[in-house]
Amino acid sequence: MRVVQINSTCGTGSTGRICLSVSLASEQTGIDNHIAYSIGHSDHPRAHSFRAGLPTRWQALFSRVLGNYGFNSRAATRRLLRLLDSLSPDIVHLHNLHSHDCHVGKLLAYLKRRGIKVIWTFHDCWAYTGYCPHYDMVGCTAWQTECGNCPQRRAYSWFFDRSRLLQRRKRRALTGLDLTVVTPSRWLADQVRQSFLGDRPIHVIHNGIDLSVFRPTESDVRARLGIGEGQYMLLAVAFDWDRRKGLDVLIRLAETLPDTYRLVLVGTDDRVDRLLPPSVISVHRTHDAAELAAYYSSADLLVNPTREENYPTVNMEALACGTPVLTFRTGGSPEILDETCGSVVACDDMDALVDEITRICSDRPYSREACLERARAFDQNERFKEYVQLYERINAARAERDRA
Repeated sequence: MRVVQINSTCGTGSTGRICLSVSLASEQTGIDNHIAYSIGHSDHPRAHSFRAGLPTRWQALFSRVLGNYGFNSRAATRRLLRLLDSLSPDIVHLHNLHSHDCHVGKLLAYLKRRGIKVIWTFHDCWAYTGYCPHYDMVGCTAWQTECGNCPQRRAYSWFFDRSRLLQRRKRRALTGLDLTVVTPSRWLADQVRQSFLGDRPIHVIHNGIDLSVFRPTESDVRARLGIGEGQYMLLAVAFDWDRRKGLDVLIRLAETLPDTYRLVLVGTDDRVDRLLPPSVISVHRTHDAAELAAYYSSADLLVNPTREENYPTVNMEALACGTPVLTFRTGGSPEILDETCGSVVACDDMDALVDEITRICSDRPYSREACLERARAFDQNERFKEYVQLYERINAARAERDRA
């Protein structure tokens, strides 16, 4: 059996790391698993770049001008289809197709014509909306019937609201496709069931992390950051800090909490630094997972005030380092926790957030051992085997139909 995964990256970024992990898990069972990607570079022997023509940033510009988000990048898509012709996959496993490097209509039409089995892992909500990867913050439910008058249109198109047209094009392109949907969270699976894809097979396969990297780590992080004895280290981690990730909430926290609490933001840059009060410790973006594990291990609590989320990796990584988590009740974020390792409060409830920070840091209700026990459920070696099992079931069903 041959599987080709398609994603914007391979080995970098959250979806790129997932692709690589699934590929490696597949190879251990004899499945020939390739990755087609368009951004960056990969040394994986079965990775194939389909980047072509203008750089992605120019394709993004055309998308903003024309309003055709996801239906651009024709040259790169032609190169991708030639690659699929040469590999002749039994299954195509889609991931992130909306990084301005793929014409989704042409790709889905190709897969439909050739009768190829398709698995699509939804890492956000884009596949069934006109424009939006997320819509919770604006409270939009139009996607359940038909998009139009998109409240977030200006984030994706400067001049035209083509949200209704694009959703209709996606619906047509997906009609008749032999499609199985995978979501990393139960929350997103429930959202898909309310969309025009609600009658498709939907499986929940939780994301996983590398527990050999994310584990309790001794370091001098607290000393280097100037966090003294008797002070609590509150950690927040993101790589695209904005209101969606709760940056404004963290700024308010820093201005509210007493000096016994030190707030550390990881994943910042100069832009974010200009917004932060002096009491916040800013750590610029790092791609060193071992260094990140040291920050998690040093913290008393991970605070994740995300307002829109699917299944946040930072929650899993913190627990794997023995650190409890406090998060908003948004998306799939609460699913990662149970009563032994963290707490959930209503979105934007600042009083509840402050009360829980105080309670967790003073009472210590969540032990390191309990967090580590919960983290065993996120072992990527086990989670990504579920994709291999799904490949095998789909391929076996196809072979049985062919025999019949």
